[in-house]
Amino acid sequence: MTAQVTKLFENIWQQYITVTPSANSIHQLLGNGEDVINDHVAYRTFNLEKINLNKLANHFLTIGYTECGQYNFEAKKLTAKHFEHKNNTMPKVFISELRVEELSVATQKIINTLIEQLPDDISEQQNFLYSGCPWKISSVDYQALLAESEYAAWLAAWGYRANHFTVSINHLKNFDDIISVNNCLKKSGYTLNGTGGEIKGNEAVKLEQSSTLADKAMVEFTDKSIEIPSCFYEFAKRYPQANGEIYTGFVAASADKIFESTNVV
Repeated sequence: MTAQVTKLFENIWQQYITVTPSANSIHQLLGNGEDVINDHVAYRTFNLEKINLNKLANHFLTIGYTECGQYNFEAKKLTAKHFEHKNNTMPKVFISELRVEELSVATQKIINTLIEQLPDDISEQQNFLYSGCPWKISSVDYQALLAESEYAAWLAAWGYRANHFTVSINHLKNFDDIISVNNCLKKSGYTLNGTGGEIKGNEAVKLEQSSTLADKAMVEFTDKSIEIPSCFYEFAKRYPQANGEIYTGFVAASADKIFESTNVV
């Protein structure tokens, strides 16, 4: 089972770095040539039947993951869950879905047009989690989505791939805290997401997070190609709870700001 999980994440990682080359460089920088433990991997989707959160989650539930937490992002109209593997060296998985019914009628129409292009069983395909964009969309519709929901626009452009991987600072040999990681990244020329401060969270909530701003890559829309934000790399430091066990959940107030790493600036 562990080999199966490792293979899945290797496939997800290889697809992710094709549009996020900075992550590969940072991986080498922080690991100093050694492997880096991933804290979690995140996915985005719509809450529509063919491709909703639970459909994505099934790929992880069948290989030893269990649901461990639920989250609500009111302003962004998102519902999320996180999943953990019984082998705690395997990445946690954070999946969010956009509540499409809460968007404007015009935006709902664009999204439903995308979903109508998909076969009913698309989420059951073995490579679904690293299959990319399964529909066709124009740059005009992308811009229309972007005006209302950056989340919807990103998903419409990039489809099914890891939105980000996350370095576990707890497992790094050369760094003890998030400040030293951030300083190393900035010194090496990487730009961090400053929304809500470079460090989201603190020891009191048992989780500190930071992230790069997303790389940019070309997307071929039906009418033209545009360079837009792709994916980013996150960094997480976890702290022990009162019982001595390391906190493994997520903090919605911090995650809300991490989402903005893919904003078009």
